[in-house]
Amino acid sequence: MKITQIRSMTEKRAKDFEKLNITDTADLVRYFPRAYLDMTSRVSVREVFHNDMALVACRLTSVAPVRYTGRVKYVRAYLEQDGDVFSAVWFNMPYLAGRLKAGEYLFYGRVQNRYGQVTLVNPSFEPLLKNTRLKGLVPVYPLRASLTQKAVRDCVAQALKAEAFRSVIPAELIDKYKIAPLKEAYFAIHAPKTQKEMQKASERIALEEYFTLISAFKLIKGDKNEARSRRYCVSERDIFEFEKRFSFEFTAGQQSAVRTIYENLTSPFRMNRLLQGDVGSGKTAVALTGIFMAVKSGFQAAYLSPTEVLAAQNYRLLQKLFSEYRIGYLAGGSSAKEKREIKAALAAGEIDILCGTHAVLQADVSFSSLAFCVCDEQHRFGVAQRNILSEKGESVDILVMSATPIPRTLSLIFYGDLDITVIPDKPKERQEISTSIIPAYKYDDMLAYIRSRTKAGGQAYFVCAKIDDDEGQVTSVTELFEELRGRLPDVRFALLHGRMKEKEKSEVMSAFRRKEYDCLVSTTVIEVGVDVPDATVMVIYNAERFGLSQLHQLRGRVGRGSEKSYCFLLVGSESETALERLNVLKTTTDGFKLAEKDLELRGSGDFLGTRQSGKFLNEIKNLKYSSEVIFTAKRLSDEAFDRRLNAEEIRSAAMKKYESLKDVVLN
Repeated sequence: MKITQIRSMTEKRAKDFEKLNITDTADLVRYFPRAYLDMTSRVSVREVFHNDMALVACRLTSVAPVRYTGRVKYVRAYLEQDGDVFSAVWFNMPYLAGRLKAGEYLFYGRVQNRYGQVTLVNPSFEPLLKNTRLKGLVPVYPLRASLTQKAVRDCVAQALKAEAFRSVIPAELIDKYKIAPLKEAYFAIHAPKTQKEMQKASERIALEEYFTLISAFKLIKGDKNEARSRRYCVSERDIFEFEKRFSFEFTAGQQSAVRTIYENLTSPFRMNRLLQGDVGSGKTAVALTGIFMAVKSGFQAAYLSPTEVLAAQNYRLLQKLFSEYRIGYLAGGSSAKEKREIKAALAAGEIDILCGTHAVLQADVSFSSLAFCVCDEQHRFGVAQRNILSEKGESVDILVMSATPIPRTLSLIFYGDLDITVIPDKPKERQEISTSIIPAYKYDDMLAYIRSRTKAGGQAYFVCAKIDDDEGQVTSVTELFEELRGRLPDVRFALLHGRMKEKEKSEVMSAFRRKEYDCLVSTTVIEVGVDVPDATVMVIYNAERFGLSQLHQLRGRVGRGSEKSYCFLLVGSESETALERLNVLKTTTDGFKLAEKDLELRGSGDFLGTRQSGKFLNEIKNLKYSSEVIFTAKRLSDEAFDRRLNAEEIRSAAMKKYESLKDVVLN
């Protein structure tokens, strides 16, 4: 049923929901709460740790006019609770200035406590006196535009009554394994009576989602034993000579990976392989050796990167290592003339290796003899995009590289069509990075130390926690940038964040690499692949908000030169759980062990939902469930396929799911 048919749905509200890609009641019931308010857990602002989420009952006394910081608009309201005065701020929501009136409210949001000044950042809110009926666990939904919590709750309640909730899991399996009704789970997830009921509902819905997801993978990935149509004519001696072009000796793990790829390329079947390795394990060198096997055999190769920053970096590397071959570069930031010339040369066979971004996937980009493709940072390239690449040649060999080590069990589930190669070791010259948790009272000492390092020619990264757009990501990094410039006026700072244009990002990174800046203040856009040898210090703010694997990736941006490197973790919440997780990072440098620990500590819902894009993962990231749910879903899917249960219904649901998977690959 279309959402416009919901009784309380206004035209304006329907448009606001459409901005969230919600057009019917099926979408609406899958708009899961991001949190729940326990109406018995209201707190005093005096008791809340910095960066914690809090439910605060207080009085709104006044609202300041809309103001600007750079190009970002913000609204600030002044609040009072038991004599304590504090404020709430909302970024890029200027319409709230007219909606907020003096009176009693419930606010729920993240608390920032800087120098004794308490601020709630982008909190949700409700007039207290009008909502005395709110009791027990109350769902809190992500909001956009002018939507309110009350409006979303009312619309979801009506949508729940309109939906049929037919499970795709065959009835035989539901009965056999005593699986709870799907309808009950949806009602419970939006209005749970207890935390236990919410948890069970999350797991039941996640089971349904992963059953369909895994079934979709089985249907769309096809036969991995596709026959080869091109024969490679490169010798092991050729490969050995090419490896000498690198400034380091290949590790045993790299040599084994290269040998596996060579055997793949000289077999009767095309390659479809995932290359996993820890930070600094040398995945890129292995991939470039694979490209050499193709161009030495007289074929074309392509190297795709998810951003222009990484593509430009890889382009320079290809030019250095493949000096006798013709290298092309194609990205969104290329000029119209450059694009025309590159496309013409590529189609005419005048380019041996094309390096670029998603621009390579465009329909008018054609190759004369494409045989080998590398997808760098696998999580950014989805199944459909890989298919587009493979269709630009005959039985194209695909090598995808995972940016983050993931638990072997999960990779076997989600990369079932790919042969998996793991590089278990690191180059001997790769330095260990000293990791420290920095308490608030040592912050100034840390800044003084970094200042001394920059004066000696070193460089540093300052990274803000990844915050959703509705929590003021750009403003956070901009404020930090201005604060650091004020504290260290003789240090040259650059700013980098996700809302900058690709050309701007590339210019900033190039300038940083040329040492025109001492420090780079950034969001997590520098998380993977960026290589600046003189950067020896990584500072991560609110480190407890990251997963261990992501912290490990950020730490891996330093330690790439000859100088000793350091990673400083700043914590906003010194809770026992947060410190336990960060101490694991201090004592562990093995990315695969960290991934397993991350999965254990955070659960698969958070582990798989932090860095992905796409509708499916954006929906389920708010569900809380253990990794066992995924394994159960796989067993059910395997059994359904083996016994041919509900074959047509599963196919229909799975292919519909494919529409939400086109740009997503789990990492």
